[in-house]
Amino acid sequence: MDVKTLASQMDELCSRGEMIQAVKQFYAEDASSSDYGGVATGTKAQMVQKMEDFVGSIAAVNGITHHNTIADGNLSASEFTFDFNMKDGSKVYWHEIIRRKWQDGKVIQEEYFNAE
Repeated sequence: MDVKTLASQMDELCSRGEMIQAVKQFYAEDASSSDYGGVATGTKAQMVQKMEDFVGSIAAVNGITHHNTIADGNLSASEFTFDFNMKDGSKVYWHEIIRRKWQDGKVIQEEYFNAE
């Protein structure tokens, strides 16, 4: 399958709030990630834990908007806006670009960029 199709399938899961399933399905075992908040992971298991912790802290989903996905070679970039109310009373509103590097049908590196 081509990278654009794989990225679109992963983005569809994320659009439905199924971020944990997206990581489980599309991450390579040794995939790494980093975000603009300085949090990094070095394995699929670490990213699954990060997503489980994050999703578990959401009180309400106000909206998840997938704006666009582009792909070139083994790279994809997806633009999303996430709007959540958190259990601690805070609000998360992220407009971000998610850049993914793919190999053999799996994400091997993912990086988040603030699009604001």
